[in-house]
Amino acid sequence: QVQLAESGGGLVQPGGSLRLSCAASGITLDYFAVGWFRQAPGKEREGVSCISPSDGETSYADSVKGRFTISRDSAKNTVYLQMNSLQPEDTAVYSCAAYLSIAGQVHADRSYYDYWGQGTRVTVSA
Repeated sequence: QVQLAESGGGLVQPGGSLRLSCAASGITLDYFAVGWFRQAPGKEREGVSCISPSDGETSYADSVKGRFTISRDSAKNTVYLQMNSLQPEDTAVYSCAAYLSIAGQVHADRSYYDYWGQGTRVTVSA
């Protein structure tokens, strides 16, 4: 059974940092493209960042470029999202997702993703 488990969310002040983790079981993430998505209250889910399974190609939404960094730890079968300089508009439920990418490419479009975690809440507030 495939499971993606997010952790690391919480309450942080503007300008602060959090590191989200996406730990997988039932699959080896090295063969999967992994994305982070977020959904703020009253808004549609949006893509934040994604990473390819092969060369580690990464992609970021314009709103988080320069502040967020996605990375993998193969030994831990985990993908991370380091979030710095957090702002109130980053408040959302963050979910990770994965799909098997045989060609080694990654797509930001959420329709590609087959497996989803339950999400972790991030609140940025003073």
